[in-house]
Amino acid sequence: MTPAASNSLCEPVSADWLAERLSFCRSRIQSNSAELIRQFREEIPIAQIIRARSDFMDELLIGTWRALTAPIGDRLALLAVGGYGRRELHLHSDVDILILVTPDAEAADPEAYRTALSAFFSFLWDIGLKPGQSTRTVEETVELARRDQTVMTNLLEARLLHGPQALFDGLLKRLGPDQIWSSREFFAAKMEEQAARHAKYHDTAYTLEPNVKEGPGGLRDIQIIGWIIKRHYGSPDLRDLIIYGWLTEAEFAELTETRSFLWRVRFALHALTGRGEDRLLFDHQRELANQFGYHGEEPNGPVEQFMQRYFRAVMGLERLNEMVLQLFNEAVLRDDEDSVILPINDSFQAVNNYLEAIHPKVFQRNPRALLEVFLLLQQNPRLQGIRASTIRLIRQHLYLIDDHFRNDPKAARLFMDILRHPSGITHQLRRMNRYGVLAAYLPAFGKVVGRMQCDLFHVYTVDEHTLFVVRNLRRFALEKHRADHPHCNELFELVDRPELLYIAGLLHDIAKGSGGDHSEMGEQIAEEFCQRHAITGHDNRLVRWLVRYHLLMSMTAQRKDISDPQVIHEFAMKVGDPETLTHLYLLTVADIRATNPSLWNSWKGALLRELFAATRSAFRRGLEKPMDLEQRIRAVRDETLSLLERLGLGPDAIGRVWENLPDDYFLRYLPDEIAWHTIAIDATPADRLPLVLLRPMSQRGSAEVFIYAHDQDFIFAHSTALLDQLGLTVFDAKIITSSNGYVLNSYHVLESAGGPIKDHTRQVQICSKLRECLRNPSADPARVQRREPREIKHFTVQTQVYFHQDPQHRHTVLELLATDRPGLLSKVGQAFQQVGIRLNNAKISTIGSRAEDIFYVTGADDAPLDDPELREKLKAALIEWVGDI
Repeated sequence: MTPAASNSLCEPVSADWLAERLSFCRSRIQSNSAELIRQFREEIPIAQIIRARSDFMDELLIGTWRALTAPIGDRLALLAVGGYGRRELHLHSDVDILILVTPDAEAADPEAYRTALSAFFSFLWDIGLKPGQSTRTVEETVELARRDQTVMTNLLEARLLHGPQALFDGLLKRLGPDQIWSSREFFAAKMEEQAARHAKYHDTAYTLEPNVKEGPGGLRDIQIIGWIIKRHYGSPDLRDLIIYGWLTEAEFAELTETRSFLWRVRFALHALTGRGEDRLLFDHQRELANQFGYHGEEPNGPVEQFMQRYFRAVMGLERLNEMVLQLFNEAVLRDDEDSVILPINDSFQAVNNYLEAIHPKVFQRNPRALLEVFLLLQQNPRLQGIRASTIRLIRQHLYLIDDHFRNDPKAARLFMDILRHPSGITHQLRRMNRYGVLAAYLPAFGKVVGRMQCDLFHVYTVDEHTLFVVRNLRRFALEKHRADHPHCNELFELVDRPELLYIAGLLHDIAKGSGGDHSEMGEQIAEEFCQRHAITGHDNRLVRWLVRYHLLMSMTAQRKDISDPQVIHEFAMKVGDPETLTHLYLLTVADIRATNPSLWNSWKGALLRELFAATRSAFRRGLEKPMDLEQRIRAVRDETLSLLERLGLGPDAIGRVWENLPDDYFLRYLPDEIAWHTIAIDATPADRLPLVLLRPMSQRGSAEVFIYAHDQDFIFAHSTALLDQLGLTVFDAKIITSSNGYVLNSYHVLESAGGPIKDHTRQVQICSKLRECLRNPSADPARVQRREPREIKHFTVQTQVYFHQDPQHRHTVLELLATDRPGLLSKVGQAFQQVGIRLNNAKISTIGSRAEDIFYVTGADDAPLDDPELREKLKAALIEWVGDI
């Protein structure tokens, strides 16, 4: 006999009974969870499993409710609402309930009322549920629902578990669309809510860790369809979408199949984590890929396959959501309005400002209309979109986009017309992708639709990233976005044929995941595209070059010493001419900004501008007459002298500071930086060292921390450890040693979130901490306590060390690949100190979890590391120290 049955329904329950009931229910929940997980692994239909969970919860709650509320049960009703009311309950879903009470419920027996409800709510928490609970009268419930459509939505799913039927029926009657929230009002509110929810996720489902329930294309997008239908028709069954002509059998099958897949993913997440986790975090993706049967030889292959299945599912759901909601708007909300129909051409017309095919055979008779429809939207800005019936026709006729279609010159001209149109390019490419047209027309693009890149650098799928690149390029042409990148907007005005840039953006990553170098393979795809679209000669070469070398500028700026004239000359020779440089610069900025919202910062922007300006100067001077080191040094010294003279510093003071500085110093610093250093060093007596200064914003787009001190080997390790501990990201380090035993260290830093150091108190704190640290050389470097990001453990990088020859044979170039963990630079510095290595320069580059750092080093004799034994010793030390983080 269960505890529920052993208790009299006329007397208040005893403490012993309640304790026994709690133990009984906890045990039942554990065993039920285990049984449902077993069924899930045996691939029992997921709809059956989540309904079984809801029915099981009904049994537990009703039994306890009846016992606890027996004395006052005729005045209370227990209702399941929300997902529980819908009988869709996952292992750790919230259990939403409403206690509906009569107006006199509490007054009739205050003690019994308070005791019963308190005991019931405590019981729910004590057995481990997450109840969403409320207690209201019918009047209170209706009034709250009238003010808040989310309450109304929750009540749409209301289901009576126990209590007076008349009380429940009275509530339902008061909640009808003839009383509050008409179909029109409810639809408008849900559309606004969906738009706000999608905006919260940046209007994209295609991020590395999507939310299965709330994200665009997630379960909530299915539920919103169900709520709107239920509000208008009173129907709880999605199959009625077929009866009302909103979905075909095939579309309904796609909807239910996608829902089942997302249910299975959500159920698996709950089972795996033991909590209500709805995010597909990196922590779980590999295990889920294995559970869903994805395997492969590549380490990340199964995860990428599983996530591509997920992203393609949500893309289809986004399309169905758009189509059904638009059909509802057209067929129901505007049914009593006179339609405004305007002819567009022989194939299409505008109906209430939505484009519609004139008859169902439009695409059969003229397959090129599958592209024309998007061009018409661009040419007619009053059109708000495509009628749902026409979206359906597009989907049904995608098979017409075959090889014959793709090689049709007229179809090619239509596609090029879309790219050449002055407005709507991004919107139409997104529509083409959503409806499957882009993948059909460009089969190589179809392979990257929904393809995840398994790293922390790319936060979007390849197709989503690609469309963001094109969007960014388009924004360089628009005045309203000039404030974001004024330099790019100015340069874009010099571009004669913007469509070539858009094509390069569309194709730059199209070969991702195809094996081999995606840039080289992409160039081949670009060649085929250009041939099909009659892009010849110079334009053909430009598009192919941009796709092949789209990473060249970012890699040069972030990994090479762009203060070196030889580096600039080699880059300029590779680029070839100013026109190509302008196109590459614009594509590079658009690409980086579309990769990861947090990746772009003022430092990267300043680096790219500096490389662009230096290369353009090289073109103006003539590549046959490259600037040599002596010319560069002389130019920098002359400009700095003029600046210092204007600032009032005399030649004697300048001479005292500069006389011991090597030529390298004048190569690697800008004139304004040298002037700043010179004034500060001249004003600081030797007994006041170390000198530590901070400029909140330099010409390089970051704060510059400058240290002038007696040369000691520990400085780099100690200072980088402290900067890291203070939450600063180091992007560049320059280390200069004077001939009289002083060191000039500069670090370009930003806050860890990528922003400048604005607060004056914070600036003073950084300088003060650094001085204190450098005055205590005997202490170990500060231990970096900063917490390692959760995601890092899923994207570890094997530590690798490579040595390269400096063309000028002044240094050895050391390349370090490693996992970017807190304290990395300090460990590198300690390894250098251990082996007796001098650091002259550093380029710090982080790509997701991957550190790709370049160090310019010499031995203790200031000569390159030509000794193989010394290189091996340094390599071993680096691997030992970096692996010890």
